[in-house]
Amino acid sequence: MTETSPSGQDTDSLGRARAALRELVPDLVTLVRGIPDAGSAAVGTWTVSDVAAHLSHSFRADADAIAGKPVPQAIVTKKGIAEATAKLLAEDGERDPAVLADRIGTLAGEFDEIAARSPAAIVDWLQGTRLPPSAVAGHLLTECLIHGHDIATATGRPWRIRRHQALLGLEVFLLPLIAALPPTAFVNQEKAGSFRARVELRLRGGARTTMVLDRGSLTLEPGCRREVDAHICADPAALMLTLIGRHGIGKPVLEGKLAAWGIRPWKLRRMLAILSLP
Repeated sequence: MTETSPSGQDTDSLGRARAALRELVPDLVTLVRGIPDAGSAAVGTWTVSDVAAHLSHSFRADADAIAGKPVPQAIVTKKGIAEATAKLLAEDGERDPAVLADRIGTLAGEFDEIAARSPAAIVDWLQGTRLPPSAVAGHLLTECLIHGHDIATATGRPWRIRRHQALLGLEVFLLPLIAALPPTAFVNQEKAGSFRARVELRLRGGARTTMVLDRGSLTLEPGCRREVDAHICADPAALMLTLIGRHGIGKPVLEGKLAAWGIRPWKLRRMLAILSLP
C-alpha cells in the first residue's frame, strides 16, 4: 500500500525515487569524472562536458523546487526547455569533468537531504507547474538516466539503465507531468493536424495507461476502458530512450523490448513522430 504523509504527500514514490538516485549517482559521478575529452561531441551541439554541466543545473533547480525556492524561468516544451538550458550553460563556464563530478555528487547529497525533510505535498516546478516532490525526484532520476546514457555513448563506456529506475522515471515523473501540463505541451502542432489516435501503453513491470492524441492535444486515461487503435508493451528503459529520441522504434522492436499490435498499429508510429518531448 502506498503511504502518505500527514500533508498527503506520496512518501512511497518519493522514497523509491530517492533510493534510485542514491543507487545511480555514484555511477554517474564516476562516469563524469572519467570523461577523457571534455570537448568531445555528445548529443546535438552539446559536448560531453556540456551534458555534465547541464546535469548539475538540474540537481540545483530540482533541489530549489522542493525547498520552495525560485527555479529557472522555462516553458516546458521542447523549444522552451532548450532555450532555458542554453541560457544556464552560457552563464556557467565550468567544463572540467572532475570539478563537475564533485559538483554533481555534492548537489545530489543536498537534494536527498532536502527531499527527506520536505513536508510539502505539492511544489512549484518549471513554468509554475504544480507537482508532488516525488515527481521532481523522478525528473532528476530521468535526467541522470538519459544524460548518463549520452555521456557513456559519446565516450564508449557502458551505462546500464535498470528496469526499475526507468519505470520510476516514467510512472513517477513523465506521465504525471503530461497530466499536469496543458495538453498541447508535448505535441508538434504542425505535424499533428487533424490526426487522432488512442494507444494503450503497457509498461513491463508497471501499470497500463491509454494515451489519447486528438488533433494536437495529448491526454492520458488510466487502464484501457475503450477500444484503442493500438497496444504497445514495452521495456521501460527502451521506451524512455525511444520517447526522448535517442533511437527509433525499430531498435527495441528487433531486440524484443517493444511489441505493438492492434487494429490500426500504424497509428502508433505516427503518434511517436508527432510527440515532442524535451
